[in-house]
Amino acid sequence: MSLTDALQVLFWLALALVAGYWIVRGYWRLRSEIRRRAEGDAPLRSSRAVIWRDPGSLSVGRLEAGPCGRKGGPAPPFQFVEEHDTGSQPCVSVRDVAGRTWRVKWGQEVHTEVFGTRLAWALGYFAEPTYFVRSGTILGTRDLRRARACIDDQDRFTDARFELSERDVERHFDAHGWAWHDNPFVGTRELNGLKILMMLVSNWDNKDVRDVARGSNTAIFEYRLPNHKREARYLIIDWGAALGAWGNNVIQRGRWDPEAFAGQNPQFITGVDSEIVQFGYQGQRTVDASANITRADVGWFVRIAERLTDDHLRAVLLASGADSEEIDLFTAALRARLDQLRAAATAP
Repeated sequence: MSLTDALQVLFWLALALVAGYWIVRGYWRLRSEIRRRAEGDAPLRSSRAVIWRDPGSLSVGRLEAGPCGRKGGPAPPFQFVEEHDTGSQPCVSVRDVAGRTWRVKWGQEVHTEVFGTRLAWALGYFAEPTYFVRSGTILGTRDLRRARACIDDQDRFTDARFELSERDVERHFDAHGWAWHDNPFVGTRELNGLKILMMLVSNWDNKDVRDVARGSNTAIFEYRLPNHKREARYLIIDWGAALGAWGNNVIQRGRWDPEAFAGQNPQFITGVDSEIVQFGYQGQRTVDASANITRADVGWFVRIAERLTDDHLRAVLLASGADSEEIDLFTAALRARLDQLRAAATAP
């Protein structure tokens, strides 16, 4: 084959790959739009909508203990309820000694989901109470399928994520979630702060309701208030694709990889154009996450994040199951990114 023929083959191969990418992307977007139209808007009954609430001052011990407190985490013995076949990783529901139901998940996202939800909660954003449990036993397991690889013949498990199914909460997932560009908080510092948080931890899986055919990672939870009213809380329900490398494709992306995470620090903030801070982040919806974030937005986020010392970050990482080396590397990399944010907000 001549050089000219080889170049032609490469050209048509590249063209086919590009065309295939856009065809697949268009297919999933069409399926998502059809589903959204079929299911309609979320049937919200709340009198107000919130996306952030000032968390106040959190001690290192409280951050390590989590949103349910020192004695509020998952408590054994755990009783098997059912196995779930949806999702990319094995998952079962269990009931703990206090009668609470937890969704137990294994796989490569265990550490990052606990870290992401704990950090979001520490900064005032809403997240499902999530805990890392290093080992335990689930009694009464039966007819296990995917989870059989995670629970042995003595019903023992290791390295699991426990996510609380809170009572009296009406959850609106999938087609009833929300979009980054279409929600009650567009243009607010609170929403832009959530975007900054997503980029801070390199969570590249920022799909929203427009991607419901592939799985939306946004949701609305309605909570009952003491005055018999309801409050709609807008939140991210999947923090699993974090603390690794961001990227445009699966080859570049990663999770829970301190070297890759720190390696992208030089591209975290790429510049400041007038009052707009420019980020190097790339994800499922890059523009929605990184565009039109002002220095004022960054300054507001920095004032909230400044409450977190390195000891706070270490506590969150320890609660996520990180070892001592991971704690040191992730803490240093996160502090470097927070310093970049502060510099972008305060530079003349």
